[in-house]
Amino acid sequence: MSRLDKTLVSAKDLSPKARRIGVCLVALMKVFAVTFRWRCHDPDNLRENLPETPMIWICWHNRIFVLADIYRRYLPSRSGAVLTSASRDGEIIAKIISMYKVAAIRGSSSRRAVAALVALKDWLKEGYDVGIIPDGPRGPRYKLGPGTVKLAQMTGAQILPFRIEYGSYWSFKSWDKFRLPKPFTTVDVYLEPLISIPKELDDEAFEQERLRVENALNPDHEVD
Repeated sequence: MSRLDKTLVSAKDLSPKARRIGVCLVALMKVFAVTFRWRCHDPDNLRENLPETPMIWICWHNRIFVLADIYRRYLPSRSGAVLTSASRDGEIIAKIISMYKVAAIRGSSSRRAVAALVALKDWLKEGYDVGIIPDGPRGPRYKLGPGTVKLAQMTGAQILPFRIEYGSYWSFKSWDKFRLPKPFTTVDVYLEPLISIPKELDDEAFEQERLRVENALNPDHEVD
């Protein structure tokens, strides 16, 4: 049994409440997804030229509502795990992604950080992709922490930035101003060019690489 299969089996150990909420949210996501007008922008033709090496997927926290559908719609041949927080919200997300045959790595910068980093490295070492929400779970919004760049530097995995834009949406009063796309709106998915991080970097060069990755998700320096 593969690492992925073993982890999906263990997802059954989630609390009954998390499972119920997760199932309801997936149903809502699928109903909304049917109404969206999807547009994928893939300038490097990544979907036809997928790398043989693993990738680190990233997108901002307030756009994750459609991330599972993007995976299923545009890159279904890839498999792996997503870093989710060790909180109750993270448990619900773990249930949601398990229904898309994606595993969850539980942890964050404040809880189980070392264990999460080790798990991410192990998944990449075995050839799986991993997903990271680099401004989660509590922000600051649209700011990429050093962890994603450090992981790419240590493992040699390339970073795939997903930029997601909605034609119209509801904005929540949360720290990330979470965006819920309205039914029948357009969803533009930008598969930005893959980013490789050099193995050897001094502090100044590392910060330049961090900003390069952050700017790939903020091409217009969005601050709203």
